[in-house]
Amino acid sequence: MDRLAASLSASLAALDRVILGKPVQLRLALACLLARGHLLLEDVPGVGKTTLAQALAQVLGLATQRVQFTSDLLPADVLGVSIFDRHSQAFEFRPGPVFTQLLLADEVNRASPRTQSALLEAMEEQQVSLDGSTHALPAPFFVVATQNPLEQAGTYPLPESQLDRFLMRISLGYPAPALEREVLQDSGRHARTGGLEAVLDPAAVLALQARVGEIHVAPLLLDYVQALIAHTRRDATLQLGLSPRAGQGLVRAARAWALLQGHSGVLPEDVQAVLPAVAGHRLVPRGHRDRDAGRDVVAALLAAVPVPA
Repeated sequence: MDRLAASLSASLAALDRVILGKPVQLRLALACLLARGHLLLEDVPGVGKTTLAQALAQVLGLATQRVQFTSDLLPADVLGVSIFDRHSQAFEFRPGPVFTQLLLADEVNRASPRTQSALLEAMEEQQVSLDGSTHALPAPFFVVATQNPLEQAGTYPLPESQLDRFLMRISLGYPAPALEREVLQDSGRHARTGGLEAVLDPAAVLALQARVGEIHVAPLLLDYVQALIAHTRRDATLQLGLSPRAGQGLVRAARAWALLQGHSGVLPEDVQAVLPAVAGHRLVPRGHRDRDAGRDVVAALLAAVPVPA
């Protein structure tokens, strides 16, 4: 095992000590970052969404900013603003919190659609365009957004264009009884993320992202991915099938999962492992507004499409 791979394993071990009993979700979150995607954490308050984002930033050695999204938050509060300097007689750009390596957009669905949309260019192009000027964001750039269930008061549904910018959506869920007991006995465990030491650094994260692109994808594996995508487009029970961008994201995510599993090439199991997180928020049955239904759709999809021999 080389140094980068060893550091990756150490990072996962450190995260496991903070977020108890959620190894699959932690690996999906890390795979999302390594695949150059963005992550949406959707769950009820108090299950560790914000703690996970903060722990990721600290273990990976990334600069981080947190924005608490509220109904009165403006796009300029996230992106920044140009202010006139009387001394230079020119406008000076003051960057907002989006100019960081890991942006925690806490309770993103409590902001207005206008403010939610302010993140679109940043998430897709890794840049911000304001007042005729384009400003590049730091690399790596990773958005972790948390979202409360829509039935809670004061929330706005994320538009389709915003949802599609998130490579993955995952939920942590409630802990198992034995692990919850441990949390209750040691209530400061999750508050001690400040004591976490950086295992990686931005340069190592960029190197791992580059390594993900080197993971081999065989033609038969691409056949399998295309068959999955095509099935969603033929299924009359779905509002929309998976887009080409979703397909590209699925391949990138499967490559990242393969790297975490120590595979030199992507296996069908790698695709199946990441598909619920990649496709669950993109597939909605006709007559349903609840995106949780997408999880059942993904299970049916995997059952309907055979793995190529």
